[in-house]
Parts: sequence; C-alpha cells; structure tokens
Amino acid sequence: MLQLEGIDNIVLEHRSREHIENRVRAGVIEYGIANLIADVGAGARMRKEGLVHHGIELRFDHQSHRIPLSDLADGRPITVYGQQEVVKDLVMLRLDQEAPLLFESEVTAIGDLTTDRPFVDVSGVDGAFRIRCDIVAGCDGTFGAANRAIPKDLMRRFERTFPFSWLGILAEAPPATEELIYGRHENGFALYSLRSPTLSRLYLGVRPDETLAQWPDDRIWEELTVRLATEEKPEINQGRIIDRGITAMRSIVIEPMRYGRLLLAGDAAHIVPPTGAKGMNLALADVRVLSQALLTFLRGGDDSLLEAYSASCLERVWRAEEFSNYMTQMLHPSYEDEFENGIQLARLRQAVSSRESSTVLARNYVDLNSL
Repeated sequence: MLQLEGIDNIVLEHRSREHIENRVRAGVIEYGIANLIADVGAGARMRKEGLVHHGIELRFDHQSHRIPLSDLADGRPITVYGQQEVVKDLVMLRLDQEAPLLFESEVTAIGDLTTDRPFVDVSGVDGAFRIRCDIVAGCDGTFGAANRAIPKDLMRRFERTFPFSWLGILAEAPPATEELIYGRHENGFALYSLRSPTLSRLYLGVRPDETLAQWPDDRIWEELTVRLATEEKPEINQGRIIDRGITAMRSIVIEPMRYGRLLLAGDAAHIVPPTGAKGMNLALADVRVLSQALLTFLRGGDDSLLEAYSASCLERVWRAEEFSNYMTQMLHPSYEDEFENGIQLARLRQAVSSRESSTVLARNYVDLNSL
C-alpha cells in the first residue's frame, strides 16, 4: 500500500520465500478484507480461485444447522482462500513493483525509537547491516524483535491460554460440503473447511499435551467422522493426509500498539484463537489503518493518525477477541466441567434458533473488521 503511494519502504522476512509460500494456514477472508486485497492489486487469483461462501453449518446433537451469513449480513459473503495463497500473491505483487523484499533476513535489534531516525539491525544472507528509517512497522509476532524493543514497563500484555489445542490436517479429499462445518461433540471440537474441489482442511480439538504421534491417520479420520456425523450424513470424505500440525489455542493483546517510531501490527500486537477466523483479517485491518497514518505523517508531517493508531486499532482488536472467544467457548466442550457443557449447548441452541443471535454471529463472522 505504501509502494502504490510512492513511499519508499523495505520488507524484511526472517524465513525463506519457499517457507512462507508453503506454510499452510487458515483461509477465511472477510468481505471487506477481500476487497482490500483486490484494491491493492493482489486479488486477481483470489477472485478466480477463491470459494465464495454464503453460509456456515453448526453441528451439534447429531443435527446440522445452517447460519445464512449473507442473508443476515446485507448480502455480503466470505471468501475461502488459503492464507499462504494470499502471501504468494502479495510476494508476487511486491516483486513486480521491484520493491525491496529481503528473505532470510533476521532482525537482531531495533533502536533509537524515541528519535526521528530509528534503526533496524539485520543479519542477512550477505552479512549484517543496519537500516536507518523514519518509521518501523513491527509485524514479526508476539515474541519477535519488535516486542523485545519496547520497555517492559511501558507495555501491557493480556493473555489467556485455553485448555485444548487444534490438530489440523490438509487432505486430498473432495470437500464433503459447499460450506464450512463447525462441529461440537462430547468428544471435542471439529471443523471441516475447503481449499479446492480436491483439497480439504480439517481440524480436531485435542488436549494441550497431546502430540502428533498419538494421532495416526486412522484415528484422525475416525474421530472426525464421529464428531461431524449427523443422522442425515453419517460419513465424511476421506483421503491422503499431506500436511498436519498442532496449534496451541491462546489469546494475546499488547497495549499500546505503538512505542515512539515503532508501530505494531498483526500477530506482534495480538493473537486470537482461530475459531472466529479473525487472525489474518485482523492483521490486514491493522495494515489498512497503519498505511493511512503513515501516509498522512510522511507526506505532510501530520502525526494525528499516528497518535490515534493504537486506540483506533485496539477497539477493533478487543471486539475480535470477544467474538473469537465466544466462538471458541461455545464450540469446545469442557473435559471436566459439565455445567460449562450445559451452558455451551444453550448458547448453540440460541445461536441457531434466534434470528437476532444468528445475525450478530453472521455480521461478526463476515465483516467484523469493517464494522
């Protein structure tokens, strides 16, 4: 976005291009965020290959309930398109712009952040070097160099760790449905999502201390079948598993999202549990706000949007945290607390039986970052 406006900038990527373009991640893109990707010139393949969805299924008590997202959200759909595919498109656009994009470049230090010429020290494939700049955008995760550069007494970290993880697989299996399925079963959570007419992305809620070695293919498919089965559809499509991993479930918010000339965005500022499909959308919404603040400051010296950046983002971030926690706590049964399980089922029944509750869910799911 800065490059399109003629603002010189350098992107430093710790990993290799191959790594970031092939690291499988989630793929639900909000309506407004899909438009943002298209507006900057990186949306052609997404528009062609992405799967447009107008609803999701909630499955519990062996029954399926459809939430008609578009009907409840002013006709707006979601787009299912892998996050790594978005990364590929953004990398290609960056290279087409002939803009600096340095792979395998580790940021070792960030400093002078309270001056007008901060620096970034980098260890790259050709050795170490220092960059002097006007602004540093820290987009390197909650444990990256950007977070470490902020004095601990000036940063508040809010965190919640959930008592379960997600086991995710990518399988060569035709999708069992045209829309995403969220399943709550007494054995645990399950999610069935699509990647293409031949690829499916599926998840199981597992205990936080479980490992991949405890989940051979047969057990994965057996448990997915049990958790997603309904009276009308007792089976799901199966196929060869080509990727798998376990992800801890947690929520993190960093306040403020600015320290001097350093501004945090994406996972450097916040983590949301993936149940609400907000991680990438929240990050790109940060970037939308940040780019406008930088343009206003770098072109005219007006720092009002920079001063407001953290507060502007955090209102939206906490809203996304609330929705993601709502979805997570509604769909993941407790291993110990039967009272909580009763509450969860009551929430689910209300979500599918009350139009008002369904509408709130749909609007947050489809376009929270534009609300």
